[in-house]
Amino acid sequence: MKAKGILVILALVVLAVAVECDPDTVTKVKTVRGKKVCTKGWECNQWSQFCCNETITDYFQVYQFEEWFSKRNTPVAHAGGFWDYQSFILAAAQYEPLGFGTTGNKTEKMKEIAAFLGHIGSQTSCGYGVATGGPLAWGLCFNREMSPSQSYCDDFYKYTYPCAPGAEYYGRGALPIYWNYNYGAAGDGIKADLLNHPEYVEQNATIAFQAAIWRWMTPIKKSQPSAHDAFVGNWKPTKNDTLSKRVPGFGATMNILYGERTCGQGDIDPMNTIISHYLYYLDLLGVGREQAGPSEVLSCAEQVAFNPVTAAKTATS
Repeated sequence: MKAKGILVILALVVLAVAVECDPDTVTKVKTVRGKKVCTKGWECNQWSQFCCNETITDYFQVYQFEEWFSKRNTPVAHAGGFWDYQSFILAAAQYEPLGFGTTGNKTEKMKEIAAFLGHIGSQTSCGYGVATGGPLAWGLCFNREMSPSQSYCDDFYKYTYPCAPGAEYYGRGALPIYWNYNYGAAGDGIKADLLNHPEYVEQNATIAFQAAIWRWMTPIKKSQPSAHDAFVGNWKPTKNDTLSKRVPGFGATMNILYGERTCGQGDIDPMNTIISHYLYYLDLLGVGREQAGPSEVLSCAEQVAFNPVTAAKTATS
């Protein structure tokens, strides 16, 4: 298993060389079953309809990343030198053929990247006790939980995702991962042995971004949407979703990623902080926050959680 993790890292290094040596990719086009599909070299290297569109490097470039996350390497940041643009693009390249940042027109693509950055920026910010620049300017300050209160090992999953001896499953990454079962699932998803080596997430920025994008693109349950599908409009709410006030949009992504910790609690600060980051990146991308949609789309204040923890505990108590 350890060898598998090493192979993943080596593959990412090869991709990194490709990025540096071949920045200009050539789009190849063919027709499959009457549909146009494309590849674009290293950045969108699978035959896909989404690779026929503009890719992320066409509208989100290194200078923007450096400006927007300029505080991440300051002395008061806690992950100086860790996060970088190349790692993000290498991770994103694996999901662009699936529609990550490549779905819809240019505005719709930029909105998804702003939404994703809004989540990771808010979850890794250390700007709340720092005056300079305000809290929105301090995204990607962390790459791990600073003072874990426990090892986050749940023996309930000992047959599927058993805790490795000596491993600590505290929060790590751009969308922080907690608990052995979440590390196990993410590791399965990105083909890295995160269950036995959760430390990979705080040692390799590409793996950290890759795990976050995998989480964005992957439903928790088959009957539910991924954050990506809920945001880009692929998800069609059921009658129960409508009764629960769950609608496609940014609010639904918060519901999927954080559940009742953030949603269904009214107009609370944790939810508003995430929304503020999303609007911030919309403005920086030049899309404008007016494109974020009405309150019922942007917010999850009144949405019932997809997977309510409290209800599950009540039912089993």
